[in-house]
Amino acid sequence: MSQYRKVAYYTLGCKLNFSETSTIARQLSAAGYARVGWDDNPDIFVINTCSVTDNADKKCRHIVSRAIRKNPEAKVFVVGCYAQLKPEEIAGIPGVTMVLGANEKFNLAEHLEDEIGDEQPGRILVGPIRDVKEFIPSYSYGDRTRSFLKVQDGCDYFCTFCTIPLARGRSRSTDIAETLAKAREVAKTEVKEVVLTGVNIGDFGAGTEENFYGLIRRLDEVEGIDRFRISSIEPNLMSDEIIRFVLKESKRFAPHFHIPLQSGSDVLLEAMHRRYRTELFVNRIETILDYDPDTCIGVDVIVGFPGETEQEFEKTYRLLADLDISYLHVFSYSERPRTAAVKMQGKVAPQEKTRRSKMLQILSAKKRRAFYEKAVGRTGIVLFENENHEGMLYGFTENYIKTGIPYNPELRNRLCEVKLTGFGKDGILEGEVLGIIGNVKKRKAYAG
Repeated sequence: MSQYRKVAYYTLGCKLNFSETSTIARQLSAAGYARVGWDDNPDIFVINTCSVTDNADKKCRHIVSRAIRKNPEAKVFVVGCYAQLKPEEIAGIPGVTMVLGANEKFNLAEHLEDEIGDEQPGRILVGPIRDVKEFIPSYSYGDRTRSFLKVQDGCDYFCTFCTIPLARGRSRSTDIAETLAKAREVAKTEVKEVVLTGVNIGDFGAGTEENFYGLIRRLDEVEGIDRFRISSIEPNLMSDEIIRFVLKESKRFAPHFHIPLQSGSDVLLEAMHRRYRTELFVNRIETILDYDPDTCIGVDVIVGFPGETEQEFEKTYRLLADLDISYLHVFSYSERPRTAAVKMQGKVAPQEKTRRSKMLQILSAKKRRAFYEKAVGRTGIVLFENENHEGMLYGFTENYIKTGIPYNPELRNRLCEVKLTGFGKDGILEGEVLGIIGNVKKRKAYAG
């Protein structure tokens, strides 16, 4: 047996990556490897990468360097989207032992013993993305009070700015029965909240008689999980029946939607190959608010896409300013090799991207502040997390309002009824705990 038995992990990117890192860690633990922290002198580092933006690539290189500084004798294994897209580039980073692609990363335990004794660094084990067809169920556990449950992978949309289909392959999922089985595994743990994640989760069951609406109806029946959240869903796949079920019929789904817009210009949405236009997006927002005006609505938006003139950006800004949304995730467009957008005309200068991004970030802060202000004086159910943050314990209400109280170890990972009393540090709401909730029943986001 090898001397290399202690493994530390680092995850870059999305909730989906966190679920997969946790699954890989459980596989290695079952094979006899101990999971340790970065400061515990690990023998092996596993880095799960993202490649949505150029910054994600740079971050991967930085993390590899950090790992080698921690232990120059350690073995470094790099997996994930960046590994699939640019394996030669990663293999050339000093200190990298092995690069594994989308198909190979879940077989890391099988390759580990051979590779940690190999004197030749930088071996690549990455197959063609067209061969990636199997769906590997995954969920995170152990480092959060919530779990990210992977219900779908890959994407068939091929938006002109996105490398995800090249890094993860075509859209695929398992069936409802197996997804429920994974959810019940999570329910046996101490996790109180499950976040459904994937690349395009509304595409669950595509090509079969099952669909995402049927999945969430069945998940709502799983005992032992107090809350489900939907991480992100495309507006064209977010049907009226899904909205109605989450906000009016379900027992466990939180009143919280995160919806990618990307641009408020129909000209740019067409250039991006998005499968909706602004009219449909606005209709989805209005439908949500008609069912429950206290629902939290987050929106993804990209600035600086080729062809985004000042007039087209103004359309995006005005659309978002006029909608009663709760917050924005703002991304600056960065060119990704092998995407159609690379060849498009109308490049936007970096300083202009920065300016537009700043404008939307300020708008997001105003939207979040207004959303939080509506909650002051009301009562919500907060799931508190585990960490002590300089004497404070934080958590989120059903509709995703971050709430803080003085640290109390007895309330870690507990659902509590909390009176939201006002603003504290960094715009976070402070609260007064009214009681611990033993069994959450479906209710509105918070009571008046």
